[in-house]
Order: sequence, then C-alpha cells, then structure tokens
Amino acid sequence: MFRRLIRTQRDFAALVLRLTMAVVIFPHGAQKALAWFGGPGPAKALQGFQGMGIPRPLGGLDILAEFAGSILLVFGLLGRVAAFGIGVAMLTAIALVHQANGFFMNWTGRQPGEGFEYHLLVIGIAIAIMIRGSGAWSIDRAMSRPNLPRLSEERRPQSGPARAA
Repeated sequence: MFRRLIRTQRDFAALVLRLTMAVVIFPHGAQKALAWFGGPGPAKALQGFQGMGIPRPLGGLDILAEFAGSILLVFGLLGRVAAFGIGVAMLTAIALVHQANGFFMNWTGRQPGEGFEYHLLVIGIAIAIMIRGSGAWSIDRAMSRPNLPRLSEERRPQSGPARAA
C-alpha cells in the first residue's frame, strides 16, 4: 500500500508542478504557522478562520497542509498526501469563503473579497500531483524505484541455494 502511494516515474512535468505548488503555497503556510511574510501566526490565523465560518479543526488542518505540505512537496516526500491536503484546504476555502465572491480575483479592488480562480488552479495542480506522484528528483521516486528491495522481501528467509552477492 505504501509503495503504491509513493510510486512515481522520472516525470519532469510532475517535478515542475510539485515545485511550483510548493513555492506558491509555502509563504501562505508560513504566514499562518510562523507569522512570516507579514502573516498573523497560528493563534490569530485560527481566530480569523473562525471569523470566516471555518471551524477551528479545519483551520488547524489548513495551516498544517499549507506549511508542512509545501515542505513535503519541496522534497517530494509523500507528494500525493501533501497535494491532497492542500487541495482539500483550497476546496474548503472555496466552499466556505471565496465562492460568494465569484470566480475572479479582486484585481481592481471593486469586489468585496477574492474570487476562487487561484484556488481552482491550485486544486488542478494538486490533482495532477495526486495522479502522477512527485516525479523526478523526489524522495518518493528514490524510495519507489523498482531495484530497491521491498521490506517483505528483506525479511523473508531465503530458501534454496544462497544468492550470489
């Protein structure tokens, strides 16, 4: 099961998607988790989520998904899990906050809030990563290469003639 979760090919398109998502999402997660980039930090972020109608547990998962998920994506470790978490955070943001503001971002400052086009792009990238995996230059790729022995094979006693090293 774990091998199927991390299995990925030497896919450079997946690498580009993974790193792009990580670079875009990390500052948002760091704002909420560490108060970097002018962000509120975790306590104020959770208060803000509650003010927008997002329950505290979902707000905590959002912070975790955006901060830890983006770091996991940089290294390509559990890329599908990280992308899933970020995708769910974006779906929650659309459903509970941004849907009421329409599709478009607030480029002109005339809307009451931001639309959901950005979130939709992130969801699309998350789905692509969940389908393709972490791709090239990832820990997932290194751990899922076919020439690596499986744990079940390492523990299985050898029968018959000894294998040559």
